[in-house]
Amino acid sequence: MKQYDVVIVGGGFTGLTAAYCLAKAGKTVRVLEADGSPGGLAGTFEFSDGVKLEKFYHHWFNNDVYVPELVKELGMEGDVITLPSRTGMYFNGRMWKLSTPLDLLRFSALPFVDRIRLGLLVLQVRRVKDWRTIEHLSIREWLEPLCGRTVYRVVWEPLINSKFSIFAEAVNAVWFWKKLVLRGGTRNKKGGEELAYFKGGFGRLAEALVAAIENLGGEVSLGERVTGPNTQSGKIVSVSTSAGEVAGKEFLFTPSFPVIADILQSTGNAEWIEKLRRVKYLGNMCLVLRLKKSLSDTYWINVNDPGFPFVGVIEHTNFDSPENYKGSRIAFLSRYLAVEDPVWSYSDEEYLKFALKHLHRMFPAFDESWILDYRVWRAEHAQPVTERDYSAYVPDSTTPFANATISTMAQIYPEDRGTNYAIREGRKVGQQLLQRLSVS
Repeated sequence: MKQYDVVIVGGGFTGLTAAYCLAKAGKTVRVLEADGSPGGLAGTFEFSDGVKLEKFYHHWFNNDVYVPELVKELGMEGDVITLPSRTGMYFNGRMWKLSTPLDLLRFSALPFVDRIRLGLLVLQVRRVKDWRTIEHLSIREWLEPLCGRTVYRVVWEPLINSKFSIFAEAVNAVWFWKKLVLRGGTRNKKGGEELAYFKGGFGRLAEALVAAIENLGGEVSLGERVTGPNTQSGKIVSVSTSAGEVAGKEFLFTPSFPVIADILQSTGNAEWIEKLRRVKYLGNMCLVLRLKKSLSDTYWINVNDPGFPFVGVIEHTNFDSPENYKGSRIAFLSRYLAVEDPVWSYSDEEYLKFALKHLHRMFPAFDESWILDYRVWRAEHAQPVTERDYSAYVPDSTTPFANATISTMAQIYPEDRGTNYAIREGRKVGQQLLQRLSVS
C-alpha cells in the first residue's frame, strides 16, 4: 500500500489549500472528499442545461486578504470582480434600502434618534480591542445597552433569531462584534459596501486548486468517504474509505467536529470524542430558484419581519450578471435551523411549497410561472454555535494521535466561518505539517 506524506480528510478550501502548500513543497499528498465536487460548503452544482453555480450563496469582502492572494498565486487575478452591493431589509410588510448612510437616515421604521444610534454602532463596536472582555456576554446582553432596545428589537433581534434559531440567546457577543467590525471596513468612500466575486463561482476556484494540486503530483479523490482509522502505537497508520485503505505519515481532518467524532469514534478516546461533540451546530436549508424575472433590484435582503422563515433572500444576479446564467435570474433563500426541526425532513417539493407561500407575501407580483428550475440543498453542520466562553471549551488542533491534526471552520474563532479564513487556516496547518515532516 502506498504511504502518502499527508492524507487530508475533507476537500473544502482548508483541506485543498493545505494540500496545495504541501504539494508545492514536494510532499506526496492525498485528499479524500466524500462529496462529488470540491469546495465543501462552497461546492457547486449544475442545472440540466449546464448552468453552474454554488449550492449556497457566496461572495467575499473587499478587505479579505487570503482569497485574493491565492487567486493571484494561481494566476487568475483577472477573474475577480469587485462590485458595490445593494442591501436592504424587509420589515413591517415593506422593503427598505440600507446600502448607504443616506438610506439609514431614511429608515423611518426607527425614530430619528435611533437611526443615529444605529449609524454610530460601528464606531462603538470598534472600541472593543480585546474580544475576551465580552465573551461571557450574550449578543443581547452586550448589544442592547449600546444601541437601545428599539434598535435591537427592530434591526438585530430578528436576524439573530433567524441565524441561530434555538441558540439565539446562547451565542456570545464576540460573533456579532467581529461581524460588525469586518463589515464596517468594507465601505467605499461614499459609505457603500463593496463585495467581490470570482468569475464562474467559488466552485471554479476550487476546481482550479484541485488542478494545481494534481499538476504538482498530489491526488484529490472525490466521492470517497472516510469511515474510520487504523491505529498502531498511538498513531494512525491508515484510514478506511469507501474505496479501500489509504496509508499516510501524517493525517489532517478538516470536516466539522461531529463528522470527525463519528470517524474516530472507534478509537476508544471517549473523553476527547465528547469534547468534539460539545460544540453545537445548526443546519442550513438553501432553496436555489432559477427564475425568468427578477424579484427586486436588491442583492441581499435581510428578513426582519416576524413569521418569515428565512434569514435572507439573496438575488445573486443583482450582483453577478444574469448573462452568466443564460439570462435567467438566480435567488437563494436561506434558512438556519436545528436538524431536529420538522422542516429539515421536508422533501424538496414540500420545502418549495413552504417557501413560496412566504415569498408571495414579500413579493406580491411574483408568480410561480417565473420558476424555470429549483434545487434544495442541505448542510447539516453549516454554522458552529459559539456559546458564552467558547474559547474555554472549543477543541484545539491536537488529537490523541501523534500524527493527526484537526483544522475546521469551528476553530477560526473569533472570526466566523468563511472561505477567506479557510484558506488562511489551510496555509497555516500546511506549514505546521511541513515542519513535522521535516523532523520525523
